[in-house]
Amino acid sequence: MDILDLGAQRLVREHQHATVQKLGIMPKGLCTISLSRIPIVRFSEILESDDQSVFFLPENTEFDVHVPAGTKTAYVSFNQDDFLHAARILDPEGWDTAPQQLTWLQTPQKAALWQAIGQWFQIADGETATAPQADVLQKVLFETVLQVATAVPLNCASDPSASTRRRAMRIARAASAFIEGRLSEDQLPTMIEICRELRVSRRTLQYAFLDYASLTPLDYLRRVRLNGARRLLRETDPQAITVTEAAMRFGFLHLGRFAQDYKTLFGESPSATLAA
Repeated sequence: MDILDLGAQRLVREHQHATVQKLGIMPKGLCTISLSRIPIVRFSEILESDDQSVFFLPENTEFDVHVPAGTKTAYVSFNQDDFLHAARILDPEGWDTAPQQLTWLQTPQKAALWQAIGQWFQIADGETATAPQADVLQKVLFETVLQVATAVPLNCASDPSASTRRRAMRIARAASAFIEGRLSEDQLPTMIEICRELRVSRRTLQYAFLDYASLTPLDYLRRVRLNGARRLLRETDPQAITVTEAAMRFGFLHLGRFAQDYKTLFGESPSATLAA
């Protein structure tokens, strides 16, 4: 992760070496312009499958992002009042009513914006012969992003399959909450319990998780259990627990398979976690 903090503006660039799921909400008073380098990224209900998508997130917007391994992402955050005031000057008709939700922009300028982001970080790292003052860099950053945001019409409707994806998100997130709740009570949820609780078929649950997290429900549940075992190993006195006890508590009966899956996911053995 690289961060360029310019006071009222912040530029962040990330490179994900593992597939991640990000959930959160935009702070009050801040908005962002976000973009990524494909492979395919799911941004809430919108599937970014081309190289021309940029997203505007206004304040108080919930987001749910699925980022595959190997993806590069970046976002620039601004004071929302300042950004919207300037956007309305450049495009009064398009930005007259401020977007209240995640808004999708299809722009041919995305590649140029990526190039500019790289140049800004080079300047910040002192890799250029002459570095501009911070206020100059701030002004150029603000102007460049505004030009991209106001050069194309806003698209809040997203792609045709967005309604199906929203339903998949609701099902998968409800299942995730149920799983976490059961595990917090030291209970191991089963597929039957999940389907009964959500009143969906196994096939519907399967499709929802594949669309939401690119995992089957069983794979997702296994990773949640692995994370639970890791948390237990990290937070418990090594004298008070063994790797076997932690594995058994989260339903891993085949200890060899548990150790192998654990190391694949976390890059270390469960015994190394406990020792640390």
